[in-house]
Amino acid sequence: MAYRLPARRLASIGVRSLSSQATAASNLSQKVQDSISREASLPNPDPSDDSASASLVKEHSKFMLATYARPPPVFVKGQGSYLWDLENRKYLDFTAGIAVNALGHSDPGAVKVISDQAQTLWHASNLYYNPWTGALSQLLVESTLESGAMHDAATVFVCNSGSEANEAAIKFARKVGKSVDPSGAKHEFVSFHGSFHGRTMGSLSATPNPKYQTPFAPMLPGFKYGNFNDIGAINDLVTEKTCGVIIEPIQGEGGVNVASEEFLLALAKRCREVGAVLVYDEIQCGLSRTGTLWAHSQLPKEAHPDILTTAKALGNGFPIGATIVNKHVSETMKIGDHGTTFGGNPMACRVAHYVVSQLVDPKLQRDVVSKSQVFKKRFDQIRERYPDLVAEVRGKGLILGLQLTQDPSAIIKAARERGLLMITCGTNTLRFVPPLNISEEEIESGLNILEEAIKATR
Repeated sequence: MAYRLPARRLASIGVRSLSSQATAASNLSQKVQDSISREASLPNPDPSDDSASASLVKEHSKFMLATYARPPPVFVKGQGSYLWDLENRKYLDFTAGIAVNALGHSDPGAVKVISDQAQTLWHASNLYYNPWTGALSQLLVESTLESGAMHDAATVFVCNSGSEANEAAIKFARKVGKSVDPSGAKHEFVSFHGSFHGRTMGSLSATPNPKYQTPFAPMLPGFKYGNFNDIGAINDLVTEKTCGVIIEPIQGEGGVNVASEEFLLALAKRCREVGAVLVYDEIQCGLSRTGTLWAHSQLPKEAHPDILTTAKALGNGFPIGATIVNKHVSETMKIGDHGTTFGGNPMACRVAHYVVSQLVDPKLQRDVVSKSQVFKKRFDQIRERYPDLVAEVRGKGLILGLQLTQDPSAIIKAARERGLLMITCGTNTLRFVPPLNISEEEIESGLNILEEAIKATR
């Protein structure tokens, strides 16, 4: 079947007339012809070097500190489960802004709330009360208790990000340790290999990944690291010197690794024995992503945390984080011990209040479980078809990982150029964290593209 050259490609190679297309193509180098054929065969080829996207990136990148290796598309619009780039290509988004856009892009309710609050009050500082910091705190505490999670949740510190929420948790645990032992001996903090708790120095010190830590070493003193799900090592790891332990019930960045109930129970028991504060980092796996409000909601109360951190989905894209603490931790903290300039501002808190009110919906949570089964069924089929490629399926709800036996970058690129956005985690793991309100039809459509991408890269 003959193809027609895109106008922008014609212009770039000096072809002025569509009628001369065949002649011009025959005079091109094989490399250029292959490039043209590729663009014609793909619905969403990455923007070319002469595209508007490439021009914008070239103009802006020289002013941007290099922190991420980004693919070529420049996204300018989002709606529901889809994104559009500067070239007006449409992409189904299985990343949801890294588990952030739980209600999808440009959720109408969130848009209305933001517009209304923008005309009312954005910021007045924490020197004064506003209606929404307290309202959000109340909703988080009451919803947590009603969900069966963290049975003694009492108060909330509202901040601006997940790293800040975990920094607060680390500080709070250190303060509790100092109150138990004023000498300062009870200051050690425990986290686990495969975890990711943030990039600020405290949260980074709790993230034992050489890729993140080595450029900024030495880390803060007093941090120890254990092996995830290793029950036998807990007693030696968590000691009388331990002031706090932080763990993700499901490791997101580390590869979608699920903590066993037995491990979390044993860890909580040991924390109680030595008086250490137990912190659950549910920044990625919380807020109904597993089908319950919190990933630990179905655990017995003996395994509940003393501190629970959240962010990502909390604002559906508006920056906000929160640290939920029990009464013991709350009473240890005094006025002036911690603070934030922007945290708790009425704009962010009103948006988060709306988002949480949507995410606590039992129907949404049931749908997350059923949609998870759609993913898992197709993953099993893909695994049967490509047993040498797919090693394991991990995760719960809509935080899922497809463990591959090889680098998935070619598959990621092939999927993107066919209209599907995916991300990785851990080592050779495809991570799936779509909007929680994505439709089953959209899931099936995306997984069809995934299979096409795998086939194209074999």
